[in-house]
Amino acid sequence: MLLLRSTLFLLGQVITAPIFTLVALLSLPLPPVTRNVLISGWARSMIWWLRITCNIRHEIQGLENIPATPSIILAKHQSAWETLAFQAIFPTQVYVLKRELLWIPIFGWGLAMSSPIAIDRSAGREALKKLVAKGKARLAKGLWVVIFPEGTRKAPGERGKYHIGGAWLATHTETQVVPVAHNAGKFWAKNSFIKKPGVIQIHIGKPIPTVNVKTDALNSQVEDWIESEMATLN
Repeated sequence: MLLLRSTLFLLGQVITAPIFTLVALLSLPLPPVTRNVLISGWARSMIWWLRITCNIRHEIQGLENIPATPSIILAKHQSAWETLAFQAIFPTQVYVLKRELLWIPIFGWGLAMSSPIAIDRSAGREALKKLVAKGKARLAKGLWVVIFPEGTRKAPGERGKYHIGGAWLATHTETQVVPVAHNAGKFWAKNSFIKKPGVIQIHIGKPIPTVNVKTDALNSQVEDWIESEMATLN
């Protein structure tokens, strides 16, 4: 049954992705926020489809902590789920991601239309400079920025190194950070075709101010909050 449900979910993705890629291309002349609202319709529809086919739902703690102004989301990364669900939970956003994702046929083309901040991870200091320049421009247009500090998906109970990029962007643009913890990997695991039914728990922390805060200190504060929340979720 899990195999059948997961297959139905995949079929929904495959059928609808080209449609929303076309929408993304047609929306290119529109302002970034308007364009991203249209493009994120695919993610919102997939969260609905996931509930219908695989019986995966979610509960949110801390909705009242979402600020009214564009912010930087620093979140745990366990699954593909959060890249979809965040688009339904938070205001219009862009993702910081590795540039190779934009090379994927159809999916990557649509992703490129959403104004992501594509980074060459091997560029070192130069990548941080571009992150700040592009991040500042996105925030000025009213877009939130989502970054996964660990860089790649980690299995439940696994803890990766929290890279400094997200905290660097926040302190250099003096933008508040919203930390997020969740346990999506328990139901939609990394590189797993099978999705398990259940209720994903997502915890949204209070905004963390970054004015006159050192980058390392902010990064440690975010890591401590997320990992302490993960201990309760796991």
